Amino acid sequence: MTQPMILIVEDEKKLSRVLQLELEYENYQTETADNGKDALRLINEKEWDLVLLDIMLPELSGVEVLRRVRKSKNNTPIILLTARDEVHDKVSGLDHGANDYVTKPFQIEELLARIRVHLRQAAKKEVEKKTLEVGDLSVNLDSREVKRGAVFIELTPREYDLLVCLLNNKNIVLTREQLIELVWGFDYFGETNVVDVYIRYLRKKVDKPFHHAYIQTVRGVGYTIKDITE
Repeated sequence: MTQPMILIVEDEKKLSRVLQLELEYENYQTETADNGKDALRLINEKEWDLVLLDIMLPELSGVEVLRRVRKSKNNTPIILLTARDEVHDKVSGLDHGANDYVTKPFQIEELLARIRVHLRQAAKKEVEKKTLEVGDLSVNLDSREVKRGAVFIELTPREYDLLVCLLNNKNIVLTREQLIELVWGFDYFGETNVVDVYIRYLRKKVDKPFHHAYIQTVRGVGYTIKDITE
């Protein structure tokens, strides 16, 4: 069985090391970051099973990291770590998409129990989420089959990745820069107009032969995939 991957984002080095040792003892794979910018980069670069995210971080706060992650991609379970006990901080984190929070100081047994709960929930959702759909457009993630109704659509690997990215973020407008990072990778250094080119390719195959168009342009912002439009 693959060991779950957990990212620890904590600028208190002693606490970060304790968490890393405890999690590795429990057979989790871990990596650490001690500031918000590195955390955001790592979350975007790799697939994590769970993230432990301190609220008080240098460079970018934990809440800002959380806000950007949830805006751009990602349903990875995130547990906030905070030394603050004010209701405002907890509410702010939950409002921005945190799955849970623990207040320092905390018992490691409680944190481990919460991690297990969220990993189980995420695993259940992953099993259920084998098909992405909007209207009559569907993508089977196991077979990589793309269909509009009963019509199979052949896509190149890049077109497929772009469509899956849009479906995973249905009704969320993604900028060209976000799509570059999510589909082409964080280290891509080409022009962002490659996104426009591939959106055109996708539309020719997924939208234009059919009555309804799902891929929408939000002028001056980027692209989204939406339910049936007039």
